[in-house]
This record gives sequence, C-alpha cells and structure tokens, in this order.
Amino acid sequence: MGKIFEYNKDIDKTAYMNWRTKHDKPIHDMIILADGYIKAAIMLGEDCLENNIDKMADIIVFPMLFSADHGIELYLKSINWSLNMLLDKNETYCGGHDIRQIWNNVKKRMTEYEKNKTGERTHERCEYEAAVSEKSDYHYHACGDDTEHNDNVRMKNMDFSRYPLNFNKEEHFYIENQENEVVDLEMFVETFKKIYYNLSSVAGFYEERAMLVPE
Repeated sequence: MGKIFEYNKDIDKTAYMNWRTKHDKPIHDMIILADGYIKAAIMLGEDCLENNIDKMADIIVFPMLFSADHGIELYLKSINWSLNMLLDKNETYCGGHDIRQIWNNVKKRMTEYEKNKTGERTHERCEYEAAVSEKSDYHYHACGDDTEHNDNVRMKNMDFSRYPLNFNKEEHFYIENQENEVVDLEMFVETFKKIYYNLSSVAGFYEERAMLVPE
C-alpha cells in the first residue's frame, strides 16, 4: 500500500502543498490557505446540492461551516497584518479565534489607513463592507446578538462546527434547541461565493501594498 505523502503516478491525482505558498511570505501564505478553506466550503455545499439523497448534508454541514469560518478568519488576519505593516505598527494580527474581534480591529485599521494615506473611503473598504453585509445574518444567527459585547454570547468563539460543546462544556445552539436548526445550502453557496470574492480581493490588494513597505 502506498503512502499519503508521496507522488501519485497521475499528476492530476497529486496535490502539491508548496506550489502556491512562498518562503518568508506569511501574509501571502495565509491568503493561500484562506482561499483553500473557503473554496472547500463552497465545494462541499455544491456537492450536497448535487446529490443529497442519503442526507449526507446533515453531517457534511459541520466541516463545511468550519471551513467557511476558518477561511474568513485567515483572510481577516492577513488583512490585519498587511494594514499593520502599512501603518508601521510593530504587530502582526490580533485576537485568537474570535472573528468579530478580528473583524472590528480590521475595520479600525482600515479607517486609520484611509485617514492617514488617502483621506477618503477606498474601493477596498467598500468591498470589505460588502463582505461584512453578506456575513451579518449568518453571524447573527450563529453567534447571537453582540451589540453590547456580551461575554456570554452563545457563540463568542466560532467553534460550534468543531465541537458539540463550547469551552464551558455547554451544548451549542443546534443541540440545545428542540426545534430544527437548518442551513439553506443554496443560500450558503451563493453567500459565500460573494464573501470569497470580496475578502480575497481586499486581502490581495493590501498584501500587494504591504510588500512594497521597506523592511
């Protein structure tokens, strides 16, 4: 029996982990991984739409949602890192896995960059806000209302698709709720295609500018 981490005789059946990544380019590499996670989430959703006779979507939904959230996290951290370089801050990116904390920090840095460098709203800011808008309903349902920054919001860390319990060993909303908790697969695919387009465009734009900053 062959090994997983070796070549297949068919090049189209071999994945090259370092063809797209670059040595000493962590922001670029973060974007590459983000692309992979988001595309994987979309592909899983499309596969379920194509054939869900056996109701496999009911379990595929968890890695699908995890991949989507992790992809967004990586995009946001790459944007955060690029903006910190452009603003000459001795930081990489903030936060652990709290997407909203990272999201808000990126917005703050973006505003600071626009004020210092351009004095006006940029096209990238508009694309970023479009991505925020597309994700808002999804985030509200998964995370609860965080308008008052409540520490007890049911999904403070986006781990609901990784574990059935949160870090306090409490059941996540889809187990706790006696009614059905569902995902519209068509809406998921449509929404995350838009999020992917907007966040990848913004991340690529700021990465390109950050690479021009002298070391």
